[in-house]
Amino acid sequence: MAAAAPSKPRSFKAAGAPGERDLTVGAVAARCGVAVSTIHFYEAEGLLRSMRTGGNQRRYPREILRRVAVIKVAQRIGIPLSVVRDALATLPNGRTPTARDWNKLSNSWRGLLDDRIAKLVRLRGKLDECIGCGCLSLKACPLRNPGDILGEEGPGPRLLEIGRPRAGRLTPRER
Repeated sequence: MAAAAPSKPRSFKAAGAPGERDLTVGAVAARCGVAVSTIHFYEAEGLLRSMRTGGNQRRYPREILRRVAVIKVAQRIGIPLSVVRDALATLPNGRTPTARDWNKLSNSWRGLLDDRIAKLVRLRGKLDECIGCGCLSLKACPLRNPGDILGEEGPGPRLLEIGRPRAGRLTPRER
């Protein structure tokens, strides 16, 4: 019986089908230090793309490791996934970010980080003004009820009355 000719590895990009060097979802998760469900979530959110084998198993090109690293770093510094997705979508053909791409992406996020830092500094300065009484409608509570907007609706713990119609406003809990 003649030996079969060695098959040519299929390239993820060239043939559009998984190749021998491609990674399973478990391998990607292990290499990136995240759960498999995280990789599935990123894919559902449009941050990652996979190919499917004939048996409908996900396969990822090795470049996906860098893409996940970019996503994780962005998350760690507080960049929302929607912003990361939009930024990655600007890359040609959904390619993996290069060092130059990372420089552009990270510079574009500086304003968001500066705004977030400024907000946290303002909040930190007001922490000592909260007495933690639970009334949630004190005029002096700049953290939970700035400007006593809930006091306009009447007395008592306004945020605790879930399901009660509110004058066109939703509480953070109801959002």
